[in-house]
Amino acid sequence: MSTVSLKPLFHLCCRQNAVNRFKSKTLKPCFVNCSSKFVGSHVKRFCNFRSPCSSPSPPVAAASVDAAKLESFQSAAVFFDETFPISRTDKVEGKIFVRLDQGKDLNDWELTIACSLPGKWILHWGVSLVDDVGSEWDQPPRDMIPPGSVPIKDYAIETPMKTSSTSEGDTFHEVRINIKSNNQISAINFVLKDEETGAWYQQKGRDFKVPLIGCLKEDANIIGPKKGFSLWPGALGQLSDMLLKSEATHYEGLENRSQSRVPEQENHQLEGFYVELPVTKEVSVNNSMSVSVRKCSETAKNILYLETDLPGDIVLHWGVCRDDARRWEVPPAPHPPETEVFKDRALRTKFQPSDHGRCSVLITLGEEFSGFLFVLKINENAWLNSEGDDFYVPLSHSSGLPIGNRVDPLEGMQREAIEDASEKASISAYTDGIINEIRNLVTDISSERSQKTTSKEAQESILQEIERLAAEAYGIFRGSVPTFPEETIVESETLTPPPKICSGTGTGYEILCQGFNWESHKSGRWYTELKEKAAELASLGFTVIWLPPPTESVSPEGYMPKDLYNLNSRYGSIDELKDLVKRFHEVGIKVLGDAVLNHRCAHSKNQNGIWNIFGGRLNWDERAVVSDDPHFQGRGNKSSGDNFHAAPNIDHSQEFVRKDLKEWLRWLREEIGYDGWRLDFVRGFWGGYVKDYVDASEPYFAVGEYWDSLSYTYGEMDHNQDAHRQRIVDWINATSGTAGAFDVTTKGILHSALQRCEYWRLSDQKGKPPGVVGWWPSRAVTFIENHDTGSTQGHWRFPSGKEMQGYAYILTHPGTPTVFFDHMFSHYYSEIEALVSIRKRNKIHCRSTVRICKAERDVYAAIIDDKIAMKIGPGHFEPPNGSQRWSSALEGRDYKIWEAS
Repeated sequence: MSTVSLKPLFHLCCRQNAVNRFKSKTLKPCFVNCSSKFVGSHVKRFCNFRSPCSSPSPPVAAASVDAAKLESFQSAAVFFDETFPISRTDKVEGKIFVRLDQGKDLNDWELTIACSLPGKWILHWGVSLVDDVGSEWDQPPRDMIPPGSVPIKDYAIETPMKTSSTSEGDTFHEVRINIKSNNQISAINFVLKDEETGAWYQQKGRDFKVPLIGCLKEDANIIGPKKGFSLWPGALGQLSDMLLKSEATHYEGLENRSQSRVPEQENHQLEGFYVELPVTKEVSVNNSMSVSVRKCSETAKNILYLETDLPGDIVLHWGVCRDDARRWEVPPAPHPPETEVFKDRALRTKFQPSDHGRCSVLITLGEEFSGFLFVLKINENAWLNSEGDDFYVPLSHSSGLPIGNRVDPLEGMQREAIEDASEKASISAYTDGIINEIRNLVTDISSERSQKTTSKEAQESILQEIERLAAEAYGIFRGSVPTFPEETIVESETLTPPPKICSGTGTGYEILCQGFNWESHKSGRWYTELKEKAAELASLGFTVIWLPPPTESVSPEGYMPKDLYNLNSRYGSIDELKDLVKRFHEVGIKVLGDAVLNHRCAHSKNQNGIWNIFGGRLNWDERAVVSDDPHFQGRGNKSSGDNFHAAPNIDHSQEFVRKDLKEWLRWLREEIGYDGWRLDFVRGFWGGYVKDYVDASEPYFAVGEYWDSLSYTYGEMDHNQDAHRQRIVDWINATSGTAGAFDVTTKGILHSALQRCEYWRLSDQKGKPPGVVGWWPSRAVTFIENHDTGSTQGHWRFPSGKEMQGYAYILTHPGTPTVFFDHMFSHYYSEIEALVSIRKRNKIHCRSTVRICKAERDVYAAIIDDKIAMKIGPGHFEPPNGSQRWSSALEGRDYKIWEAS
């Protein structure tokens, strides 16, 4: 456990500008990838051959590169040219500082909280009052709130941190808070949020605390030096440790330390204090590596020119190969300057500086070699390769590609054949990469050394990762299986779905229907009413139905559960629920239960009059409630997510809580027949607990509701929503991929694109779908409306009249689409039915490929799996008629779908 000493950090700085002491600096990365890689999403680059006319000449190199060789290179015919994008993560180091000065009125004080890291920072803060119990947050008095602040419900304030500069030109962000001497405040709590990345600078929901004491009620109106503020012992150490440590045991120790006061310090006057603390932020940095190969007409040798804008002393670790096996070997001399032999198996050449802040290497190789292999060494602990493989540059002409300026009348046919072969090679290389990953993971388990050092939990985690990789490989296999004309296949009435690959993720061909709205409880017989529609929903093509929360609930809609084992709800009785599930199974539809695991309503009050004692079969007490829920006096650990303030938030870190919930979920599976779960408000607890529940209950399908705000600037949605979808992907990853998540990012982007006629929003910076479906499609559950966003609640209603454009998007794209009950049984019935039919007929699945053809102001168009073409928006689009012919399948208001003939 590392701590920060108080004495060196404690300064009296009422009159000095402490910000001048530090600057942000960039730390070297400890790992680098060739391209951006988000969990579940693989971005690949493959070498492409270029014709000479498309190859840019390399910049004039510095004197350190052999001038004669460079001149020879520039005069030779281009054989190969490729630029590899490199996305890497750097860590930027900065400071957070907290300072307390006397205010203009000598009886008041001014607290400054600042950060020197770049970003768009928000201070999320609140106060603890003298009479508060535990770590309760409250909103501060109005005279403490800086201008431009926004209240967050009734317990916090968000204040934008203003950008300022020091006399030395350094930039920092700060908020100043005025504290009145007569305020009944015992502490100020805060966390920092970077709006650019969406990152919160806190650990599992824990906040920073600046304790202040000495504000005694009887002395509140007396002005004098003895009635000022004093520091809680260890306060600065607590603040430091909260930035540097995240272990739960450490926080428990800090809590115990902060609970005590030293009597002799309580009434000491605070003369001012200052503390600065290190903090780091991960930033994405984009670089590139370009490789050009030319053939010398005189010697027939290959001349390679490699150039990169990577900073620092970059070393090229390289070799050559003679066949497709790509076995490394060292070519004969001469070698470039500053080249060393590495273990007789490779060469290492240091890049030399060239113009424009780049560095380069020039290499000459004989014609007997078929390929050039390399990786880059960034520093002693960081290497750069191509998605886990060596970079490979072909040196032979065996592919039959045109070289030089030769014109071939069969060029178009050759190009098509090459592109087709390249696509197959891409799929083959990708699946080979997955197989290698699986092989490495299996080796990790089976090796004798691993058996001694790897825990059972770690082995289970590795096996889960193998399952995820297998699921991704299976998706590629499904997408590459050839299709046959329908008339040549005799199909049974009910198609047999592919085997289930991984618990919680289904087969990939699911189409969901949300089987209720916000008003469905009012009849008291919803289960019976829905049972009558089971056969119709099956005939429409739905494979999964999502039912409302089944438990006894304080709210009639079911989202304030009380006794989890009491399934007599406003929707119907437990027997009616069983009959409904049985009926859906008879027509071939799987059933998801709406499981509310984040919070639970109590049955009675504790000795303090707080509702936190639970009854029924799960008769928990305050230990089951998180301790940082400000309203329910929990005695559990702090929350691992965001608190839901209307009911006690359950502490999933407690073993007895997890055991009871796992037993309950298994009981629902066996007693009711549920096939899976829709998990409510999963922002409230760590995704790792979800993995525990999924592993225990083994659902066919599971999806979590991770709903938070997208990024906006001055009320307008930002084009780049990567931070938003990354938070959802992070949660899915925390579940080890055992559950999907609703693609809130896609819904939000569709809102702006359709409402403002800004269809360019539907392509991200890499030309992919901009939601979760663009990064991890097999875990993205797409939707345009549900009981919260639409229905009679209307918290975030889809643009009116644009609903069918939304369905034209999600029902033709990858991911798992969800149709809202209100839309299905409305005037959109026939159009949605047709879209579902098109999706099933063309076997579009959660991992289908998308090729975006247009993303402009008034039109978005894409081709999916080369089977479906679609467009939404008032603008014009017609799919290209090349090797495929397209026929119109469906057309509606501002949308159109084509099928490949």
